Amino acid sequence: MENQIVDAVTLGGSAAELDFSMIALFLRADLVVKSVIIILLLSSVWCWAIIFDKWFGMRRLNKRSDVFEQKFWSGGSLDDLYDQISANPRDSMSAVFVAAMREWRRSPGSTSSGGTANIGLADRIDRVMQITLAREMDRAERYMTFLATTGSTAPFIGLFGTVWGIMNSFQSIAVTKNTSLAVVAPGIAEALFATALGLLAAIPAVVAYNKLTRDLDRYAGRLESFAGEFAAILSREMDQDT
Repeated sequence: MENQIVDAVTLGGSAAELDFSMIALFLRADLVVKSVIIILLLSSVWCWAIIFDKWFGMRRLNKRSDVFEQKFWSGGSLDDLYDQISANPRDSMSAVFVAAMREWRRSPGSTSSGGTANIGLADRIDRVMQITLAREMDRAERYMTFLATTGSTAPFIGLFGTVWGIMNSFQSIAVTKNTSLAVVAPGIAEALFATALGLLAAIPAVVAYNKLTRDLDRYAGRLESFAGEFAAILSREMDQDT
């Protein structure tokens, strides 16, 4: 009877002395769980870096496009505007404008050759604008795949760490033949820690991906509208020259 009391006190003291802080859980975990934790932490940090970069980048793109549109619709000469920004377009909209104007200037005599030449020039300008638009959107959407991948896979990586931690708990029970809290708690804590990190990485990634995708789609629509309006302006210029 006295031995049982001593054992109970010893186990109770061991459970009380266990440190369940995040650092202690990481240091106490085995190699597999440590690898899962490191992967999830790095993924979470990289996701937040992408989120802030894209958020500030979209704000900067929209502001610069606003400035360009004000200059474009101010009634000034398009040739003068092209000369000002052709060397260094600061946003996607001005890049589309520069590409179209460059193609326009490369065919100075085509507008005097009749309607067929005008149609060919209009097609080339439209194609150049679409290619530039696609290239600019590809640049704006860089790293978005990582957000989507993290949002979809991080919970499963965390679940893998959870399963492994629970397996460790059962192994500890089998080795010690003891189901006390001091034996089971460390493995369960590691398991829950891996699950929490998986959710910590996945939830912001999914929310940010949906928000940024919507913003990028809206900006792409804005570029499409500008390209259509600019194509119409150039088409009227061609009609006036023929």
